[in-house]
Amino acid sequence: MTSSAHGPVWIDCSRSGSYRFHEDHPFHPVRLLLAEDLLRACGALSDDQIAPCRADGVEEALEWIHRADYLNVVKELSEPSPSPGAVGQALRYGLEQDGDTPYFPGMHEAAAAVVEGSLAAAEAVMSGRAPHALHLGGGLHHAFPDRSSGFCVYNDAAAAISWMNRRYGAKVLYIDTDVHHGDGVQWCFYADPEAFTFSIHETGKYLFPGTGFANERGTSSGYGTCLNVPVEPYTEDESWLECFSDSLSRIVRSFKPDVIVSQHGCDAHAFDPLAHVHCSMRIYREMPKLIHKLAHDYADGRWVALGGGGYDHWNVVPRAWGLLWLEMTGHPLLKAIDASPDGGPLPADWTKIVSSRRPAELPRTWLDDTGAWEPMPRRQIITAKNREVLEIALQHLG
Repeated sequence: MTSSAHGPVWIDCSRSGSYRFHEDHPFHPVRLLLAEDLLRACGALSDDQIAPCRADGVEEALEWIHRADYLNVVKELSEPSPSPGAVGQALRYGLEQDGDTPYFPGMHEAAAAVVEGSLAAAEAVMSGRAPHALHLGGGLHHAFPDRSSGFCVYNDAAAAISWMNRRYGAKVLYIDTDVHHGDGVQWCFYADPEAFTFSIHETGKYLFPGTGFANERGTSSGYGTCLNVPVEPYTEDESWLECFSDSLSRIVRSFKPDVIVSQHGCDAHAFDPLAHVHCSMRIYREMPKLIHKLAHDYADGRWVALGGGGYDHWNVVPRAWGLLWLEMTGHPLLKAIDASPDGGPLPADWTKIVSSRRPAELPRTWLDDTGAWEPMPRRQIITAKNREVLEIALQHLG
């Protein structure tokens, strides 16, 4: 393993912008533009920090993760006018037009570009060119070897993990902070002792994909290298962060990773329309801070961060991903954010992006004024239930 004297890199997401199902789909690339726009308005992202979305071996990495028949169907459905035979196979592979992950022209090229960006981030870190790398276009954690799922065509996170293990012999800790269980990544490495998958998410009793329970712990030689913390609906900051930090502190002591890969879906926020967790922007300040510390304490600083879900495109995603990059770079702005209850002001003109979906009022501060929020009436019950589940989840760790 090598270490680096250079700064963190931001993988160019412009090619990931072509990963676009249709204008009304919740997984819309405007999220990427908004996050970059906010950071540039703050003076926190410059051209010399941006690395190209370029890596070798993308097709090989796809073949490590996905079955040949699935790859072939994706390519066929990516044509401007797919054959009737390919269209007839769409449902079998999770790509039906009225589903969550509909096929679209150029789909294979767009999804492969997402994978390439995550491989570029992995290569930057593992080669020692950068201590940390961020690819916000990545984090498509629901895709399976034989089908798409949950807006995800190819599993870039799994491809990057496999790539680091095969090329560098690295033990990889995967941390999934999306409100939906990181099922695709988990099942790819469920029997692999060299990859530890950790996911904190709203319980699958109520939310897609319906998995990620505390008794899912790995199998065969991979038993003990999978940990899930499914939290209750309407979980708030304190309980979410307690579960997150207690789990990770145990995991890193037990597993001792060579590199951390983290997926930063930001849909556990109270404003997100696709889930029921009631957290604020505070968790998106605190989670990267802890991951950053653990990367330096246990993995010689090696940290690859990916994007993920997040469906309040204007109010939540830019701030959450902005806080992630500020933490990765140790930006001086963090001192002011941490010193203020609301995190301090955002730039008054932070986005010039024009859209019919732009809200009349945009956030004015980095963090939320939770004092103005209606408190959850079952807070103590929810916290107690989350602690019970956490205790069960941690039983198999030393």
